[in-house]
Amino acid sequence: MPRTTPATGHPQRWLILGVICLAQLTVLLDNTVLSVAVPSLTRELHASTADVQWMMNAYSLVQSGLLLTAGNAADRYGRKRMLLAGLALFGAGSLVAGLAQSSAQLIAARAGMGVGGALLMTTTLAVVVQIFDDTERVRAIGIWSTVSSLGFAAGPLLGGLVLDHFWWGAVFLINLPVAVVGLAAVAALVPESRHAQGDRPDLLGALLSTVGMTAVVYAIISGPDHGWTSARVLLSAAGGLLVLGLFAGWELRIPYPMLDLRFFRDRRFTGAVAGTILVAFGMTGSLFLLTQHLQFVLGYGPLDAGLRTAPLALTVVVLNLGGLGAKLVGRMGTPGAIGTGMGLVAAGLAAIALLGGTHGYPGMLLGLVVMGAGVALSMPAMANAVMSAIPPEKAGVGAGINGTLAEFGNGLGVAVLGAVLNARFAALLGVSAASLPAALAAADGPGERAGVADAFASGLETSQLAGAVAVLAGGLLAALLLRRAERRPAGARRQTKQAEKQEEPEDREAAPA
Repeated sequence: MPRTTPATGHPQRWLILGVICLAQLTVLLDNTVLSVAVPSLTRELHASTADVQWMMNAYSLVQSGLLLTAGNAADRYGRKRMLLAGLALFGAGSLVAGLAQSSAQLIAARAGMGVGGALLMTTTLAVVVQIFDDTERVRAIGIWSTVSSLGFAAGPLLGGLVLDHFWWGAVFLINLPVAVVGLAAVAALVPESRHAQGDRPDLLGALLSTVGMTAVVYAIISGPDHGWTSARVLLSAAGGLLVLGLFAGWELRIPYPMLDLRFFRDRRFTGAVAGTILVAFGMTGSLFLLTQHLQFVLGYGPLDAGLRTAPLALTVVVLNLGGLGAKLVGRMGTPGAIGTGMGLVAAGLAAIALLGGTHGYPGMLLGLVVMGAGVALSMPAMANAVMSAIPPEKAGVGAGINGTLAEFGNGLGVAVLGAVLNARFAALLGVSAASLPAALAAADGPGERAGVADAFASGLETSQLAGAVAVLAGGLLAALLLRRAERRPAGARRQTKQAEKQEEPEDREAAPA
């Protein structure tokens, strides 16, 4: 098996990247592909509203909760081994889901697919870091990031196409050929890599991180349906944060932590963390609002609305597959690329807010293209900054952190920008709370219905502008922290690392096993 060398990277690295991206695309498609199958599931499986919610959420809930644990397992037991296990679990879960005869069977299958998805999400990025050298890594991560945008946009379109010709189970069975090809290709091409030191497994840390992450993500997922002040959401969020606090305390005490919290002392890491959360916040939150704008304000159907959001993903694909994003990162530097990219994302959001209402879809299209350019520039730079700030032997944990931050940003974007929209909409109507369908149903005559639509459009504009401000602030913060980290003298960084190495054995001897 060819081995990676520092100067050139793995000889078959681009072929391996293609295999990895295929597996990554399949995982990401399953985050959104099921949304178009809800009517069929309701009819054929006699699924209740609660059943449908769990079908949608079981996958993302399990996947999000296990990201850190999966990354740690990949570092300890082998990234190739965990990649193979992830593909096998994902394929088996897809088979069970496609042949499910009840809601309970489908929910269980989706949870199993979430386990496989967590392993794939972390090991794919970790393998990219291992097989590419510093000169090509940004471009490779750019292509890996592009797959994320493509999967997010293509899920509903692919689901609609499959359902036009087959039954609902086919949206899962199309994963099987990809899993089989992926297993064969990974076994033949991907080199094994793992943390050679052989740290003792942090079983309690894995349990605490999984429970805490799952509870917090559940609160974020449940908030829009059950209310952010409901007992279910508040208790889940509080319990999750408490467990994560216990996890942080435990990680600081033990000699072989699953997540070394000293990573957060690195300004590169902290800056990239802030940027990753806020770019996901802005992109996912704005797309959540945008689909409502297209359907409720401009009057497009679901499929037409999905097609009209595609330019954002297509812009990311064109710029990153062509290597332009990586070239700009090389010329501008990581701080400049992140600051400029997130500035473009903010400008795109503002353009959608200000031009989407007065100029209709053409104004919105301009904003989508500008946002796509910003995502193409900032996301690979931030992922590379996160992974570069973490030792190579912890690449799996780094990928888990990156995925976890993106999930938090996604959930917060929908929650916060959705709350701003609802507050503005209710204030303009002069009621304590309101939904657009209920307000339209209660409206008396065309004049009042037009007023309700205008109030909703105004709420969308306000929330998108709020998202633009948050993304711009995050971009400036991330760029500032990264710029300061780069200006820090190299000698000072070496001294810090040497001091940490000298302190580490004493800390480990003093810490309880």
